[in-house]
Amino acid sequence: MQLPLAITMGDACGIGPEIIASAFLRDALPGGFAVGDVEVLRRAAALVSASDHALLPVARIERPADVAGVPPRCLPVLVPPGLPAGLAARPFGRVDAAAGAAAAVCIRHAVALAQAGEVAAIVTAPIHKEALAAAGEPYPGHTELLQAEAGAGPVRMMLANDELKTVLVSIHVSLRRAIDAVSTASVLETLRIAHAAARRWGQAAPRIAVAGLNPHAGEGGLFGDEELRVIAPAIEAACREGIDARGPFAPDTVFMRARHTVDHPGEFDIVVAMYHDQGLIPVKYLGVERGVNVTLGLPFVRTSPDHGTAFDRVGSGRADPSSLIAAGQMARRLAAG
Repeated sequence: MQLPLAITMGDACGIGPEIIASAFLRDALPGGFAVGDVEVLRRAAALVSASDHALLPVARIERPADVAGVPPRCLPVLVPPGLPAGLAARPFGRVDAAAGAAAAVCIRHAVALAQAGEVAAIVTAPIHKEALAAAGEPYPGHTELLQAEAGAGPVRMMLANDELKTVLVSIHVSLRRAIDAVSTASVLETLRIAHAAARRWGQAAPRIAVAGLNPHAGEGGLFGDEELRVIAPAIEAACREGIDARGPFAPDTVFMRARHTVDHPGEFDIVVAMYHDQGLIPVKYLGVERGVNVTLGLPFVRTSPDHGTAFDRVGSGRADPSSLIAAGQMARRLAAG
């Protein structure tokens, strides 16, 4: 029997519990369970049940293996120790320190389960960075918290769908700091992590394109020299290590060249982008509901939906679980190797 998927509930005041409930109502995450607060998830189940005119029971489990005894279209919930009380009474759509603290507790517990070999992978529902900060957490987001909890080395964020995969050199920092973070060492490290991850999921020789930092990839130094001085040496070093890295290419065209469709096989398997928005905008433009966030470099598989807490939509019971379902499916594929 496959190990189950641990799905953290995310921010209790956000859309996470609803998309989890909606996915389980559709029986779209078989062999999964939620890590979270039972009453919060019962509240979410009631919302989606009313919207879909169907019933979603919620069952508390004590350990991941108990998922095997839960029937389809029932939401199993494992409650981690240390959750703040009264989460289900917190209002929707507001930054709440208790919700931030609860999100962190769920993530830490899921990591412990993954490290103990009790789950196949972790799928994380959206958290709110302000709520996390209000709870006193020192990490700006999932990626950094997961890295710290796992005791992992360098990690990178990948955003992917069935047409495009992008891996980022820097993540949640200001644009000014992101530019400063582009160094030969950081680009080379990103290439190594992307190459190793792609090989683990079955690509023997992944083709990696590297985007430039400046317009037109610097135009030979006319618009900036980072491509010549920093990025090209990293690509050359990666090639010497047997990594199929190419570029740097103009950022305004490389993503189109890498995009894979039925009518247009992509030239590359992965694009390494220099900063957050450079890499994420192209993937999100193709459809937020299809995008999946993957953390590369962890000792376990972690995916998440490509959207935030949707404070403006929470509470309607009509949340679209497509991206969460895609994250669960990708987690299964990556965990299978």
